[in-house]
This record gives sequence, structure tokens and C-alpha cells, in this order.
Amino acid sequence: MTQASEPQSDLIASMRQHFFSALLSDVLDSLGYMHQALPPHVRPLDESLVMVGRARTMLYADVYARPAEGENPYELEIKLVDSLGPGDVAVCACGATGRIAPWGGLLSTVSKVRGASGALMDGLVRDIRHIRELEFPVFHGGIGPLDSKGRGKVVAIDVPVECAGVLIHPGDILFGDADGVVVIPQAIEQQVVDAAWDKLKGENNTRDALAAGRGLAEVYAEFGVL
Repeated sequence: MTQASEPQSDLIASMRQHFFSALLSDVLDSLGYMHQALPPHVRPLDESLVMVGRARTMLYADVYARPAEGENPYELEIKLVDSLGPGDVAVCACGATGRIAPWGGLLSTVSKVRGASGALMDGLVRDIRHIRELEFPVFHGGIGPLDSKGRGKVVAIDVPVECAGVLIHPGDILFGDADGVVVIPQAIEQQVVDAAWDKLKGENNTRDALAAGRGLAEVYAEFGVL
């Protein structure tokens, strides 16, 4: 089976094993997609973990009152998390106000049990000791204890969102590691993966040549990779 015809589960596993965010960001740049990396304040809760999977999105809106008695402010949030499957990444698009921590230990627990690949948010994360113990990949815009109840609620799921200023569609591949998070649009994913394999080969050849003592200028002239 060729890399171009890999099943989806094999594709995600192969990307997790071989690729890294800087490699994919460079490939996206070369294809004209210059704004696919989330800004540097979005960081992994555990830098040793790699997150690769397909986006499942939640769009949050700010609210300024506690829910009425009997109202479930988590209805859509629960619906999406309960529908997560293997390889899914929950995306919480919270906006720039920094008023809520939409993700914590309980959502991480159920997501990991369901086989999800991680969670991404431009809002805050809480219960961080518990999440680190779970070894569940979470990329966040800050750490804080603030519950979303009375501060924000999910108004739509599985819709296009902007997370920290980067457009994410449901089904896009998200790749996160210690360097940050890159969004690969689903429409060009095979093109990106094929180009990434080619670039990875060039980077490995360059690294081997430099480790053998050859000069940077000479190696760059041969392989064109830096």
C-alpha cells in the first residue's frame, strides 16, 4: 500500500510517528498557506505528547448571567464530547476575552476513554494535574480555574471556527507538538502529506551530511533544505 492511499487510521498514526509541526508548517508555507500555525501563546499542557487528529469544533459565546434554574448550559458541549471517536480532536473556539476555562479533567477523561486524540482551545484549561496524569494531549491559551457557567456557552458545534485567529473546519487535520499547533485543511491534506514525506527525506539527508562534518553552504546547495 502506498502512502498516498493509506487508510485514515494509518495516515494519522504515520503522521504522529514521523512528522513534526515545523515540517508541516514549512510545507504549508510552500503551498501558499501561510497562516496555518496557531500563535505562540497556544501551548501544550505536556510538551512530551503529540496530538494528531481531525477537528470537531465548538463555538463559544460570552454570556454574563448564570443559567436559569433547570437550564443546562453544557448541552451542546456534552453532545459533542459524547460523540467524539477515535482520532477526533475537540476544538474550543472561545474568542479573545480569556474569561473561561472550557476544558478540564472530566472532559479529558471521557475524551480519552472514547479514543479522542486531544483537545485544542484558545481559552483556558483547568484541572491540569489530572490531565497530565491522564497523558491526554491538550493545547491551550492559558491556565485558570474559571468555569464557563455564567461566562460562556457553546452556541454551535461542528461548524467552521476561528481558534486563536486560525480558521478551522470540521475534519481538518490538527497536528500539535512542543513547537505548537498546525492546521492542515482537509481539501489539501494529501498534497501536504506527500510533500512532507519529500521534505522529510531532504531534511534527513541534510542532517546526516552536517553530522558527517560537511559545511552548511555545501549541504544547502545540494539538498536545498534549511
